[in-house]
Amino acid sequence: MSQSAQHRIDETDDERDVAASALACLDRCLPLLGDAPDDLLRPLWACVSEGGTGWTDRLGEVRAVLTRVADADGTVLVRKMIGAAPSSWDAAALRAWARTCAATALELHEGLGGRPLAEAEERRQAQVLDFLAAAPSEGPASGLRPVLEVSAEARRVLRAVVSRRERGL
Repeated sequence: MSQSAQHRIDETDDERDVAASALACLDRCLPLLGDAPDDLLRPLWACVSEGGTGWTDRLGEVRAVLTRVADADGTVLVRKMIGAAPSSWDAAALRAWARTCAATALELHEGLGGRPLAEAEERRQAQVLDFLAAAPSEGPASGLRPVLEVSAEARRVLRAVVSRRERGL
């Protein structure tokens, strides 16, 4: 992870923003889980939108679904990302998770597509942090819509990369 992304995560004092940053990295890596549904993280996104309400229960739900997902390339690192999610809604723990997710997402993208794909992931991480910093801290889903759009587009790109690799192209 670039020093600037690391610094920005460290400087973010809003739990929702650091949780959203981590979750966005994880969300962008979902295509590596093979048959995982695109909405796997929906309960956690809802929780972030609500400021952490029900985090522990919703994290348990996502982890339970993840146990039924077949392994594929990159699964171990994606599972590491969700495994590193803190069980409690705590700023320091969420910040550590965001750093782990950002670094792991870059590692995954580098391994799949080399430096160009990793640089694109790095730009997305900065873009997500920009959206979150610019959003008002009050109200449901503040700043999350553009973050979700960035993640959805990145999933499509990564899905295409994975598909090409599977076909040997």
